[in-house]
Amino acid sequence: MATTSDFRNGFVFRQKNGLWKIVEFLHVKPGKGPAFVRTKLKNVRTGQVVEETFRAGEKVEEVRVEAKNTTYQYHDGDSFYFMDNSTYEQIALSRDQLGDIIDFLVDNLEVTIAFDGADPVEIRIPQHMNLKISKTEPGVRGDTATGGSKPATLETGVVVQVPLFLNEGETVRIDTKDRRYIERVKESSI
Repeated sequence: MATTSDFRNGFVFRQKNGLWKIVEFLHVKPGKGPAFVRTKLKNVRTGQVVEETFRAGEKVEEVRVEAKNTTYQYHDGDSFYFMDNSTYEQIALSRDQLGDIIDFLVDNLEVTIAFDGADPVEIRIPQHMNLKISKTEPGVRGDTATGGSKPATLETGVVVQVPLFLNEGETVRIDTKDRRYIERVKESSI
C-alpha cells in the first residue's frame, strides 16, 4: 500500500475497479482544515481523464507496471504480433487491446507496452510519425499559401487533412495523438 506522500507523475494505482495513472498532482495545505492532494488522473485502459481529491495520508493500492520496448512485426486477422527487443519473444495483442493505435502501425515500429503482471495495460507509440501519402487529389500549382486543406489517405489507411499542395507519394509528419498533419518531410538524398 502507498500513501499520498508517494504520489508522483506517472504513478499507477488501483481504485474503483480500474487502473489510474497520475498526470498531475498538487499537495495543498490550507490555513484552515486538513491537508489534501488534488490530482488529475488518467484511466490506463480507457484514456478517460478525471480530477480527484485525496485526504493527506490516504492509502491507495500501488500497481507495479513493467514497460517493455517492442517492435511491431505483423498481424493475422485479429492478432497483432510484437517482438520484445530484449528477449526476442513474440507478444500477441488483440484488436480490442490496441484500440485506435492500429491506424498507425507500420512494420518495424518501436512500441512500448506496459504490463501489470502478464496483462498489457497501456500501449504507447511515438507521438510524431513520418508516413507516406498513398491517395489524395493532385496538388494545384499556386495553392501553397491559401491555407486550404484536403483529405489524404496515408500508407496505414488513416485519413487526415493535409494542405492542398501535397501529392501522392510525399511523406508527411503526423501527430498520432490528435491525428493531424504537422509538416511535409523533405526526402534526404543519400
